[in-house]
Amino acid sequence: MRTHQRHVFMCVGPRCAPEEGRAQAVFERMGEMIDARPELAVKRTRTHCMVACRYEGPVMVVYPEGVWYQRVNEANAERIVNEHLIGGREVGDLIFHRLGEGDTCAPEPKDD
Repeated sequence: MRTHQRHVFMCVGPRCAPEEGRAQAVFERMGEMIDARPELAVKRTRTHCMVACRYEGPVMVVYPEGVWYQRVNEANAERIVNEHLIGGREVGDLIFHRLGEGDTCAPEPKDD
């Protein structure tokens, strides 16, 4: 195992991913984005249900920050890689929970 500074866990369903295999495809694409930047030192692990399905899945958690993201489709995975893992800025509109900050909360309604 290579040295890493962050560990990303991503749910690949099946409950939170309506399209069979779609979450796995996003996980694999995220891996390509991470592997293209070896200086990131990010390890990633696929999981099955992380019991957060009442939120919009698939979900991902980034450690050591303990930031939980929802709606991790391909575009949002790219945002998380670019903004959080590379840029060091959390992607606030996708966060639904933070480690050590109490119970999870429902996502804020979106203004359309």
